[in-house]
Amino acid sequence: MEEIGNDFFRQATLRLSSSLDIEKAMFNCLSYLKNYLPSFEMLLTLFDPKFGLIHNIAMVDLEGIKKPFPIKSLSKEALGKINTDIEAWQEVKIMDRLDLHPASWILSHYVNPSKTSIMYMNLMIEGKFLGSVVFLAEGKGMFNKSHAQLVSQLREPLNIAVSNAIHYREVIKLKDMVDAENQELSRGLRHIAEDEIVGADCDLKEVMDMVRQVAPLKNPVLLLGETGVGKEVIANAIHYASNRKDGTFIKVNCGVIPESLMDSELFGHERGAFTGAISQRKGRFERADKGTIFLDEIAELPPSVQVRLLRVLQNKEIERVGGHTTINVDIRVIAATHRNLEEMVNAEQFREDLWYRLNVFPVMIPPLRHRKGDITALIHHFIERKSRELKIHTPPPLSSEVLERLKNYHWPGNVRELENLVERELIKSRSSNGNRVLKFEHFRWPKNSQEVWELPDGGNSFLTLDDAMSRHIHMALVLTEGKIYGADGAAKLLGINPNTLRSRMRKLGISFRKNRDQDYS
Repeated sequence: MEEIGNDFFRQATLRLSSSLDIEKAMFNCLSYLKNYLPSFEMLLTLFDPKFGLIHNIAMVDLEGIKKPFPIKSLSKEALGKINTDIEAWQEVKIMDRLDLHPASWILSHYVNPSKTSIMYMNLMIEGKFLGSVVFLAEGKGMFNKSHAQLVSQLREPLNIAVSNAIHYREVIKLKDMVDAENQELSRGLRHIAEDEIVGADCDLKEVMDMVRQVAPLKNPVLLLGETGVGKEVIANAIHYASNRKDGTFIKVNCGVIPESLMDSELFGHERGAFTGAISQRKGRFERADKGTIFLDEIAELPPSVQVRLLRVLQNKEIERVGGHTTINVDIRVIAATHRNLEEMVNAEQFREDLWYRLNVFPVMIPPLRHRKGDITALIHHFIERKSRELKIHTPPPLSSEVLERLKNYHWPGNVRELENLVERELIKSRSSNGNRVLKFEHFRWPKNSQEVWELPDGGNSFLTLDDAMSRHIHMALVLTEGKIYGADGAAKLLGINPNTLRSRMRKLGISFRKNRDQDYS
């Protein structure tokens, strides 16, 4: 019997240590344990006593790995039972029927609790409760004391395997975050190498002179201009021309982060700060330490976050959500918006003190219709670049007549609209035999493009940003026949999230009706 016990421990431990992926390790172990236990399924659960939640980390059966059930909230009765079990954690618990446990409803979608036996063992390491490993068997009263004695031998190997797996998952999360940041950096560097040059010595010369002036300094920078003018490209240029170029460059679109998640995304959170916060997490500001953070759509920040951002600018410090420790951060803030922040301050929609902090060095980026000299270069640039991306060996030529027409178009979507238009035309050109001249035959040219930008009163007063944005969205809706979603929708054309577009349309009082004959101008 002792020889069988030693062999059981050795073989089961080998399988538990066969992979850092806890699900694979559990499947390998269960495949061996079936020779000794009547169990058909094995689960690993973690318990959050502060919020009364149970997390299913892994679930396997004899056929393979199963999808864990989502986080569940426990009843007071179930919490009391689990707390009692934790106090007597050294015992392996057996119940003849699963429905005798007050938390059995959690598994009722997977098994019949009244016809399923359960055996479970709590796991501890260095006095810290890790969770429970659970075994299920078909039928009532299937587990006995001999099964419990065998499983109890695996307490230490399971403790170590689960502890290692939890730490391994945290490492993988951090690696994924770093990989995502590296991809962002690579994209930013590619854009700098390609996009920034176009227009730098022509209509963007004044902007690039300002970039060279402010890049070596630590001051915040505020980038202003319509949607699609290339504010992110200018932010890239400032960062990579600064002394922080070797640091992290974090980009945040404030308009697409839900308000309920904004604090956590920007400032991070401590474990247990809210439901689902099962581990500590660094926010975007903390990850941008020694580097630059680019806050696009800064006008969309809710008031509570505006207060915390002001503290970052004034004191260079943050606090994670649920934390009480002050964390110093060495970052440079570059903000961007297409809205008139001064008007928002007057309307009490944006903090005046934050406005003064951000408006130290404003950079106005002109719309494409004011950069006629750049249009030809940009068109040829996008034809070359998109041809490479689409694996078009020889970029097709462009009709000179169409080029002049494109130069005279008002480009409400600015550089982004031009880029998307070229890409769509190249995709369509791939289906034709051989190279053909790009004629943009499918582009819906406005009949009176000049009238689209004519002021309501026929005067020469300058458009407010809200008026300009409203007309910009109207034009996008005209070009897409009122379609918002999809590859050929207005949101894609404008380069924003469809939900963000709908939100702005509500603010500006723009109809959602999709109608070919709708007059959007």
